[in-house]
Amino acid sequence: MSDVVEDRHKLGWGLAALVVAGNMIGSGVYLLPATLAPVGSSSVVGWGVAGLGAVTLALVFAALGRLQPDADGLSGFAERGLGRFFGFQTALAFWTACLVGNVAIAVAATGYLGFFFPVLKEPVAATFCNLGLIWLTTGAYILGARAASRFAALALVIGLVPLVIAVAAGISAFNGETFAASWSPSGNSLAESVPASLAVIFWAFLGVETAAVLSARVRNPARDVGRASIAGVLLASLVYVAASVAVFGVIPAGVLAESSSPYADLTARVFGASIGAAVAACAVIKAVGTLSGWVMLGGETARAAARSGYLPSGFGHGERTPIVNPLLGGAIMSIVAVLSGQPTLGGQFGMLVGVTSVLSLVVYGLCSASLFRLARWTRARFIAALGLLFATAAVAAAAPGYILPTAIFFVITSGAWFAFMRGKPANPVDPAAAAH
Repeated sequence: MSDVVEDRHKLGWGLAALVVAGNMIGSGVYLLPATLAPVGSSSVVGWGVAGLGAVTLALVFAALGRLQPDADGLSGFAERGLGRFFGFQTALAFWTACLVGNVAIAVAATGYLGFFFPVLKEPVAATFCNLGLIWLTTGAYILGARAASRFAALALVIGLVPLVIAVAAGISAFNGETFAASWSPSGNSLAESVPASLAVIFWAFLGVETAAVLSARVRNPARDVGRASIAGVLLASLVYVAASVAVFGVIPAGVLAESSSPYADLTARVFGASIGAAVAACAVIKAVGTLSGWVMLGGETARAAARSGYLPSGFGHGERTPIVNPLLGGAIMSIVAVLSGQPTLGGQFGMLVGVTSVLSLVVYGLCSASLFRLARWTRARFIAALGLLFATAAVAAAAPGYILPTAIFFVITSGAWFAFMRGKPANPVDPAAAAH
């Protein structure tokens, strides 16, 4: 009877897919057209390349979900195929990526709130707002993963409103000449512009691993992790490409580069300025929903790491770590938020995004390598090889400026492993470890 009750509180593949898409279609998508303006409308090709890479990684996580349905998140996948050293590295890297990325999302949400409350443009007020958003979403996760999932899914629907309006505006006012004139403002070839755009674009696809991280919360992980991952990526890709084509088909790249709210500017051009406030309000809700989903991912990653013995388990009992770890994560995010609340917030925001992307891509590469070791079929190994190739190429080509901080992180965690963790047995409360 208890198993039936517990199953009711787990996620079906449809809700999990919405959480996947919601975590990817985050607050950053509202700013990406302006960021990609120097690349121009040729960034659509970059969206396609990044989308194919994300689908490949979704297939990697789907295969891992089928092979290891009882693995506890990404660190569990890495440990099963590569050993506890890489499981430890994966757990800490992904947890760190979640925490750092969460602060970036909170900063973006505060920026949208600044549309209504100009005082939030001041560093001190913005910092307090960031802290409030961090603890609001941390509290939602402590109340339960399902509550956080529903909030993230609801925010996805609301957050899609301005994008749907923008696509409708783009369809009604699309100008082929404007789109063509913005193809490559810098005059670079696709071989040069596509790798350059990947650095920014793949930030929008972080979250492809959501269903795998939440595998312990999914009703039938062997089947539903794959379904949720692929469906979520396809939904996000469709939204991204449609919105990108729409905005580049109406606003010239030169004008777009100066915009701080490209979709609001697009809808204002077509439907009137009054739509801007509605777009901003939806963006705030979506940003908070995205933050809620990513706080849940960070908490689940920490929970899995504690169960495996990679992080302290709070009261020394694995089942209680879901309460302890969100509080620890909230405290760390608060420290990062305070350090980010400086006059150079824009530069710090860019660093947060870059480090988060590279850390996540390294984790994806480790999971792909693990699948290659675990797979018994040629098809699965081929998918694993493609996933590893894409992750490696994306780190090298799309975000080379952020490789050094990531390398320093892994040097530190490797030192911690050999100093404190080497030879330490797996946490006995970890069912996966006990099974081995």
